[in-house]
Parts: sequence; C-alpha cells; structure tokens
Amino acid sequence: MPPPAASSRYPSPSQPSGKSEVTDLKSQLRQLAGSRAPGVDDSKRDLFKKVISYMTIGIDVSSVFGEMVMCSATSDIVLKKMCYLYVGNYAKGNPDLSLLTINFLQRDCKDEDPMIRGLALRSLCSLRVPNLVEYLLGPLGSGLKDNNSYVRTIAVTGVLKLYHISASTCIDAEFPATLKSLMLHDSDAQVVANCLAALQEIWSLEASHSEEACREKESLLSKPLIYYFLNRIKEFNEWAQCLILELAVKYVPSDSNDIFDIMNLLEDRLQHANGAVVLATVKVFLQLTLSMTDVHQQVCAIVSVYERIKSPLLTLVSSGSPEQSYAILSHLHLLVVRAPFIFASDYKHFYCQYNEPSYVKKLKLEMLTAIANESNTYEIVTELCEYAANVDIEIARESIRAVGKIALQQYDVNAIVDRLLQFLEMEKDYVTAETLVLVKDLLRKHPQWSHDCISVVGGISSKNIQEPKAKAALIWMLGEYAQDMSDAPYILENLIENWEEEHSAEVRLHLLTAAMKCFFKRAPETQKALGIALAAGIADFHQDVHDRALFYYRVLQYDVHVAESVVSPPQQAVSAFADTQSSEIKDRIFDEFNSLSVIYQKPSYMFTDKEHRGPFEFSEELGSTSITPEVSSDIVPAQQFEANDKDLLLSTDEKDDNKGLSSNNCSAYTAPYESSNISSQMQELAISGPAASATTTQSSFDFDDLLGLGLSAAPAPTPSPPLLKLNPRASLDPRAFQQKWRQLPISLTQEYSVNPQGIAALTVPQSLIKHMQSHSIHCIASGGQSPNFKFFFFAQKEAEPSDYLTECIINSSSAKAQIKVKADDQSTSQAFATVFETALSKFGMP
Repeated sequence: MPPPAASSRYPSPSQPSGKSEVTDLKSQLRQLAGSRAPGVDDSKRDLFKKVISYMTIGIDVSSVFGEMVMCSATSDIVLKKMCYLYVGNYAKGNPDLSLLTINFLQRDCKDEDPMIRGLALRSLCSLRVPNLVEYLLGPLGSGLKDNNSYVRTIAVTGVLKLYHISASTCIDAEFPATLKSLMLHDSDAQVVANCLAALQEIWSLEASHSEEACREKESLLSKPLIYYFLNRIKEFNEWAQCLILELAVKYVPSDSNDIFDIMNLLEDRLQHANGAVVLATVKVFLQLTLSMTDVHQQVCAIVSVYERIKSPLLTLVSSGSPEQSYAILSHLHLLVVRAPFIFASDYKHFYCQYNEPSYVKKLKLEMLTAIANESNTYEIVTELCEYAANVDIEIARESIRAVGKIALQQYDVNAIVDRLLQFLEMEKDYVTAETLVLVKDLLRKHPQWSHDCISVVGGISSKNIQEPKAKAALIWMLGEYAQDMSDAPYILENLIENWEEEHSAEVRLHLLTAAMKCFFKRAPETQKALGIALAAGIADFHQDVHDRALFYYRVLQYDVHVAESVVSPPQQAVSAFADTQSSEIKDRIFDEFNSLSVIYQKPSYMFTDKEHRGPFEFSEELGSTSITPEVSSDIVPAQQFEANDKDLLLSTDEKDDNKGLSSNNCSAYTAPYESSNISSQMQELAISGPAASATTTQSSFDFDDLLGLGLSAAPAPTPSPPLLKLNPRASLDPRAFQQKWRQLPISLTQEYSVNPQGIAALTVPQSLIKHMQSHSIHCIASGGQSPNFKFFFFAQKEAEPSDYLTECIINSSSAKAQIKVKADDQSTSQAFATVFETALSKFGMP
C-alpha cells in the first residue's frame, strides 16, 4: 500500500507543520505580553514549553525572540528559567537580537530574589557577544559583592566567562584581584572553590606573557595557602575537594614533618564514599613519599602508605558500580605492579564474581597474575583453573594465559605444568590452542619439562588445531623435539603437503624452520619434506616466507654444518620474556596517577598529541592533497572519488589477506620462481664461491637431488624479461585521472621499504615528485604531513597509449611505502611495479 500523500498525513504534535504555527505562537505571545489577567502565567508556560520543545528538536524559532523577551516581565521563576534558556541559545548567533535582552537581564540582576539575580547574571554572562562586554562589568562587580553566596558563586564563574570573551577587559577591571580576596576571606566554600578554579585558569593562560601572573600562579602553591585549603577541605563538595587535592599534589614540602602533617590532615579523606576523592588523596600520599630525600625513610614511608591506602581502595572495588570498580582496579593494578608483596595476602579480593562484566574480570586476572608468589600460587592457580571452563570464551582464554604467566615466574612449576597439561584433555579447541602456546613458552624457559610435556603434546592431532598461533606452537615443538617425538617427521610432512591450504604466513615460516631442525636430527625421514617445503617457500607470494626459504636453501647449499649451527644451535633456556611496556612508560603512567592514562595504560601524550594518534587518515580519497605545479588547476574535487580505497589503516593480518587476494587474482606479488623449474633458478640465485666452476654447478644439482627434487641436469636459465619502457612526456588530464581511478580495478597492492636517505629527503615532498618524474613517473596530486605522506602518480607506456595509475602512501616513521596500482593493461602491472620500486629505491641516493 503506497504511503499517503504529504497533504493527508497527520502532523506530529511536537513539531510544527509549517511556518504558520510559529507565526501563531508569535501572535499568542504578543497578546500575553502585556496582559495581567488571572492565569496568564499558566498560559505563558504552555507557550514557552512549545517554543523550547521546537528549539530542542532543531526548529528555528528565533522569530519570536522579541515576544519572549517581553513575556519575561514576570515574577514566575519557571518562566524566567525557560526564557533565559531560549535567550542563551539564540543570542550568540543573533548578536543584534541579543541587544534586546540587556535591559531585562540587568533589571533582573537587581531583583530581590537571589535565585533570579543569580540566573539573570548567569544568562547575561552566557551571551558571549564581544560587543556587549561593557554591559557585564557592572552586574559582575555587584554580583561579587552580593550578600547571597549563590549569586557570588555565579559571579565568579561569570568572571571566567568574561576573560574568555575579552581577556584585557577582565584584567583591566581587576577582577582577578577581587577573586583572590574572595578566595581568602569568603565564608562560603563553593565560592572559594570557584575562585580557585577561575584563578588557576586565568593565571595559567596569562603566565606565558605576564611575570605578575606567573608569580600569582606560583603563590597558589605556597605553604600557607595549601594549609588554608586543607584545613577547610571538609567544607567543600567532592568536586572542590578533588580540585584542592590536585593542587596539593604540586606542592613541594619543606621537610618530612611537613609531609606527615599533610598526610595526617588528609587521613580521613581515604575513608570518603566518593571514589574520585579517595584516588586524589592516594595520589597526594604517593607524591609526598616520593619527594622524601632519605632513601631508607622513603622506602618505609612508601610501604606504610601502601598499607594505609590498600583497604580503602579494596572497599571501593567491592562496593561500587562495575565502571567504578574497573577504574579503581586499574589504579590498584598500577600499585600492585610496583609493590606486589603488599597485596599478596589479599588475593581473594581479586577473585572473579559471576555477575561481573568481562572487562572487570580480565583486569582481575591480571591482578592475580601479578601478586602470585610462593605462598599463594596454589590457591590462585586452583581458582584460575576453574575459570578455564567459563562460558565466556575470552575469559577462559585469559585464565589459561594467567596460569602460564604464573608458571613462567617459577612459582611451583611442577604443579602448574600438571594443570596446564590437564587443559589439553578438555577437548575444547580454544583451550587446546591457548595451552599449546603456553606450553611452548614454558619449554623455552624450562627445557627440563620437555619429557612430560612432549608425551602429552605428541598425542594431539594437528587437524584439530585451526588457530595460527597454536599451530605454530605445535610445529615449533615438532621441530625442536623431533628426536623425542617418533611421528614428528611424518606430521610435518603432512602439514607441508597441505602448504597451499595454509593461509597464515606465521605457520608457513614455522614449517620451514621446523623442517630444517627436523632434517638435522632425522635426515632420512625429513629429506623429502624439506625439499617440498623449500620449493613451496621460495615460490610463496609472501615476501618473508620467500626470503626465509631462499636463505635456508642457500645456507644449506653453502655448508650443512653452518646451516645447522644457524638454524638449530644448542638449546638455551630463555631467562626472561620481553615486557610489553618499558619501565620509562610505566613510570610516566605512575606520574599521571588518577587520570585516563591509568585506564588506557599509556601516557597522556600517546592519546592527546596529534603525532601519537596513529597513521594519517585521509578523510576522502584525494582530500587534503595539493595539485602539483605540473598539472592544471581545474582538478575535480577529491570528495567525488569513490570510497573503495579507504583502507589505509589496515592491520598486519588484513594486509597479508589483501596481498594474498591480490596475488591470486591480479598477481600482486609474483615470485620469480616457478615450481616446475625451481632448481635451475635457485641455482642461478645461489651464493657462488670464489671460483664458480662446473664442479660447483654439478654439486648444486647433487644437492637438489638430495632434497628430492629429482633433477638430473641443469636447464638453461630463463632470461629475465626486459624492463618496461615509459613515456617521459606522458600527460593526463586530472578529470581523466579521476574517471579512470573510479573505473579501473586495483591490479596489485605492494609494500616497499624506503632507504634512510630517502626518508631524510622526504622532509620536502616536492623532492620525491621531481625524482619520480625523472623516471617518467609523474605526480598528479600529493598531500599529508609528517610522518604520513600520500601521492597519486601516473605513467604511460612508451609504445602504446596505456596508463598506469598509482596511489603511494609513505610512512616516514616506519620507512614503509604502500602502493596500489591500477592499469589499462593489467598483465604489465607487475612490470610497472618493478619500475616503480626501482625508482623509489634510488630516492635520496647520490
């Protein structure tokens, strides 16, 4: 059934059907403006509510501005509130209309009701129209001297608003001096807190160009002022208490007595019901103890402080909402990492509850891992093993990882190994996968447990393992302990025969290494599998796999004993695994205690400064790019480009997938080796000795026979194809470029390394444009800023009218260049990519 015509639809009761309804509102407000009939205020309320509701949903009701101001002449505070809300919304966008409000707002600032005086002053300061600044000075001065604390509170905030509208006017009127006097002498705590907040902001902004403001800012950290605030801290609300505590953190005490006096003053703040106050107090305690000069005294004080702050934080964890618990746990985790022994006896506080969100459970698992020691390992591991059967798969995985981390800390390894091996009997894919990864790490650190682990791992079928990391861990054990696993060569051979079905480059890399290790330990059984692995690896489209296979082939051909010493040296235990965060980063996070840095587990500069916000994002294709001088100025706006290339921020796995897809469909990477004549081309690329002779050639083919490739003679090497020749005078209209880029599919995607000289020269992007032009590759648009630059190039065949369009993104911090090529003749895309790579590799070279 078709929808009814527009004229027959029923209008929404909360939305005017057209301008007529706003006009009706205007006429009704005008009628009520001067009326004093009984019940007129109720009628005004209904009309005001309609105006506010229309304004809220985005309908322009600025046409009733004058009528709203006229109707505000009433003693009804509800009507005044709605009128002030309306005026504040439209005044900034309509400076001329805001002049109409000055008279009635100034009149209300002198009203007998302090609530109306405060609301009027707040609305007057919220107009934020520079031309009306002169009208603020009188009401603000009166408001700061008002007998009512509410009006004074509003006036203090109004001074700050005035400063942001006109800083010179605020300073000339000596409002900061008035605020300082109020801060020191006012009896109302909220007025004092507002004065402190306003002065901190004003003096911080003025300190950059005023020595007096700099001195005033430093005076806030003087001992008398700090003690003045701390002695009155109980009078303030939670927000003001946090403000004062943040100020106390910056105070530098004169001696240890000063430190202990402040801590005694704030002792009861640790018992506060508000988590923000408790965390702010904890930060003060921690910073005070760090400022102690005597090391022994500092250590004793820190231990004492940790003992004092432990109970309040643990209480907040168990009594608050999940969000508060997570915030407190994040700060506790930071403390636990620095002093785990203090929390070792409280490990039960970090047991997971069934009704907790997963993010809280994950953090608790990290806490349990951090506080595990000789006295509590058994109880903690027992609890963690229960979580391995959790219905939440991610929590189950995390619990298994936690057990493994505790085992790597060398606490009760014997019992933990037995628990880990029991996980393999649960016959759950994700449990088996996580356990295999942990068993591999455990064997790297404790090789003496290989016999117990291998006897269990040997019974696991590789067909039941699908996760790449788990499969890679199993393959590592097959290669490392091939002499202890009777079926190791045959399992590896089966995996190698299914090489093409394995999509993970990590697994293929491990297969190559494991085949090599197994060959050195059980050569007759592994010879054929190794030959197949090397042939498949060299023909692999993934660059790392190809390079490793070629390296193994060459080092084997050079000397088997050297190859064994390189690939399979004597096993040595790993003393410690690399930490994911440096100690410098952890100290920086600790310095930013009670902030988002602790929640994000990274310093603030990593998520606030622009240079730490990840790769440069191009909003719309050629957006923010500039046209190079060699092209015309009438380029089509970049926003019209299609969005099928918004894949600049790919993860490593996604890039690998894209490479694989492009290789299968469009020859994104074509290794110069075919399996049919792999031996001959490997012989050509093999490392030659000082005298390359017929004897060397013959030994090369004997070696190929050893690997089971079955070649008896060396076929003639295939001549390399000629390089693609480009037209140095190519030209392409920007509109034609845009149209082609939209229509042509991506032929290939590749990633190159840029030499250091090129990265250094990239400080001036024009240098790359000129360099590529010297190689007959022309730039049509460029953009970006360090460390990310984006270029669009085009080139043409010399012999025929065939275009190559290229998008090149260079990250100067990683020294990587990612290109996408679109071509009229896709069969020559790889040849063009070779020319492009050659030209790029010479960038910056003398």
